[in-house]
Amino acid sequence: MRFSVSPPLLLLSTIILLDLFSSTAPISAAAAGAEQFVVDGKVIELDESNFDSAISSFDYVLVDFYAPWCGHCKRLAPELDAAAPVLAGLKEPVVIAKIDADKYRHVSSKYEIDGFPTLKIFMHGVPTEYYGPRKAEILIRFLKKFVAPDVAVLDSDSAISAFINDAGTFFPLYIGFGMDDSIISKLGVKYKKKAWFAVAKDFSDSIMELHDFDKVPALVALHPNYNERSTFYGPFDDEFLETFIKQNLLPLCVPINSETLKLLKDDERKIVLTIVEDEDDRKSRELIKLLMAGASANRDFVFAYAGLRQREDFLETFDISKKSELPRMLVWDGNEEYFTVIGSESIGDEDQGTQIAHFLAGYREGKTEAKKITGPSFLSFVNSLVGFKLVFIVIFLIAVLVLILTIGNVDDDSARVSHREPRNIIASSSSSSKQEAEEVHRSGDKED
Repeated sequence: MRFSVSPPLLLLSTIILLDLFSSTAPISAAAAGAEQFVVDGKVIELDESNFDSAISSFDYVLVDFYAPWCGHCKRLAPELDAAAPVLAGLKEPVVIAKIDADKYRHVSSKYEIDGFPTLKIFMHGVPTEYYGPRKAEILIRFLKKFVAPDVAVLDSDSAISAFINDAGTFFPLYIGFGMDDSIISKLGVKYKKKAWFAVAKDFSDSIMELHDFDKVPALVALHPNYNERSTFYGPFDDEFLETFIKQNLLPLCVPINSETLKLLKDDERKIVLTIVEDEDDRKSRELIKLLMAGASANRDFVFAYAGLRQREDFLETFDISKKSELPRMLVWDGNEEYFTVIGSESIGDEDQGTQIAHFLAGYREGKTEAKKITGPSFLSFVNSLVGFKLVFIVIFLIAVLVLILTIGNVDDDSARVSHREPRNIIASSSSSSKQEAEEVHRSGDKED
């Protein structure tokens, strides 16, 4: 039996079907997108087809632009895997994603990726280079700051306590008591990556006693990791406020390690470095307390200390060895030059506070001897702080220079050879240049 369908009925059926599909298709796509990018605490693997969609799906995305052959990338991967579930569980989740930037060149070119690994934090779709720590525990603390308000507003004792607890101990905290948030809002934005900022609108006398201030307005700086506190009562203009904030980004006496060296490089002040046998023994701890008192009275310097037992490689660059008489003090510019004070070459056991004051007075009076840092260990220590990008660029430039010199040498050799056998000469030069060029290329290959 045959059925015929009239053209009007066929047209009407087609319209109904098209309308049905057009209304259901977006729902299916949205569902597919939701299934594709689920915040489940795992690092999301992206490619060129879904990169833009992933960035637009979340408010905060940390993207690891990696290469499979890169050793640094391989070491970073487990740190990101460990951080991902914690960051995904924040009130404002931070999603971690990764993309093979060596394979997907269109994406790497778009975001100007020139070394591996490169990390970028996308905040509401806008990328910012991430230069922070890469160990899971510290990375988590660091990224919490990206999703936190520039300046938190606290309205009770419990809110103040919760803010301090949630901030952790890695970064310093600045709390303005009896202050309007507009007073420190600009500085809160400027130093957001280095400290936590808040203003407390309402608080009890017990809070004033706990944080050791007796009037308002007051800006209290806290270093929970070092159990240090400093209070600023004004004047509250930008210049004085910023000076106070900058001077309190570091503790009074900084232990030297890879993380604090990075912070010291951002500080313009000279470093009063005290070298002891062992940072952890009783005499050293007592000396550090005296150094903290000296630092409090001399805020135009950064005070730091290092133990020979803990930092022998680093201290060798200052000509310090196991034969050196310790403790001793010097003033370091943070780069290649340091100064010893004549007559204060070392610190004895008696009246060390006076000896510290005598050292500082001698330096200010110019009774110094300038010296240069020596030894390869300093360079290796500094190199550990230098990004992979810079190292890669240097290697590339060296490879290009060697290639140019190689070609120049071949041309010179060719010019000196007799013209009786031009074909053999050309063949020989071409073969030599090709072989040497290949060797240069191999030496400049991408490495971790």
